Amino acid sequence: MLVLAVLATGAAQAQTFTTFEAAGAGGGENQGTVATSINTAGDIAGFYIDGANVNHGFVRATTGTITEFEAPDAGTEAKQGTKAYGINAAGTIAGTYHDSSGVWHGFVRTASGTITEFSASGAGTSPGQGTFAFGINTAGIISGLYTDASTVVHAFKRAPNGTITEFNVSGAGTGVGQGTGGICINTAGEIAGYYIDASNVAHGFERAASGTITTFDATGAGTGAGQGTGGNFDITLDFDIGINTAGVITGYYVDGSNVYHGFRRTATGTMTEFNAPGAGTGANQGTIADGINTAGTITGYYIDAGNVGHGFERTASGTIAHFNAPGAGTATGQGTASYAINTAGTITGAYVDASYVLHGYLRTP
Repeated sequence: MLVLAVLATGAAQAQTFTTFEAAGAGGGENQGTVATSINTAGDIAGFYIDGANVNHGFVRATTGTITEFEAPDAGTEAKQGTKAYGINAAGTIAGTYHDSSGVWHGFVRTASGTITEFSASGAGTSPGQGTFAFGINTAGIISGLYTDASTVVHAFKRAPNGTITEFNVSGAGTGVGQGTGGICINTAGEIAGYYIDASNVAHGFERAASGTITTFDATGAGTGAGQGTGGNFDITLDFDIGINTAGVITGYYVDGSNVYHGFRRTATGTMTEFNAPGAGTGANQGTIADGINTAGTITGYYIDAGNVGHGFERTASGTIAHFNAPGAGTATGQGTASYAINTAGTITGAYVDASYVLHGYLRTP
């Protein structure tokens, strides 16, 4: 573990970086440790990829102690295993595991280590299909999605008693890879996500706890296939949309030139689009917003003109500071990615070093 105090570029605020590794993490290309979420206490959930390219879940306590865990029925072959995505204030974790048949399932893990596996009733059972759990709020309600037997995507929320409610946005397409994805959930039970229409264009949505769904698009979003607001579903990637307790949503959109841009949408629907200074303007470059805390501070990362990633923090007033984790590589496909921020402004994510190995980090203001 490395702890290093540095000064954030573009800001007068000191910051402390703590880098960390799960004990079983591999040291080869595309192996290592990925931190995906952080709760109010500073506990971090994530996953690591071992030397055989199998995924394993972990939780890192504020003391720095890392506990590794597996879903009981997780597969043990390459690209199978356990991935943790969300952690709430009680330390309960939501995530996904890939079984030995190549099917995905959701799980919830209590702070004491008890794991309950689950699947949406309509989830497909062929390789690559199944149930994906991502967000979890203070009440223990989980947000996620499943792919059915035709590989169409549907959203769900799971109550603490195990009851799963499935839902779709009315404009969602019904072709392969189209449909509705529920990604994150706040304390009020509001879910933010995206849907892919019949033309393979992405759009954002917010689902109130009552079930009312409001859709939205960023003004600059493109209207071609693979463009739009919110992104496309891919379990190998991160999921770039967040919602805070006030119902403010952040995420990204893809314009007509396939460049990424961040957005902030208030609970009343006011949309602000933004770009991190230094973000590239070529295809598959730009600004990707991931998480937002109660103060409205947004974190994410941007991809520069050299296709290198850099973390950023955007305050509610719009000031953006960027940062790089110590040890992050500076070549194409390397750099720093930021995924989550808690109420204290502590940020977590992963960085890719010069050998394309992944490492977890904690950035404390």
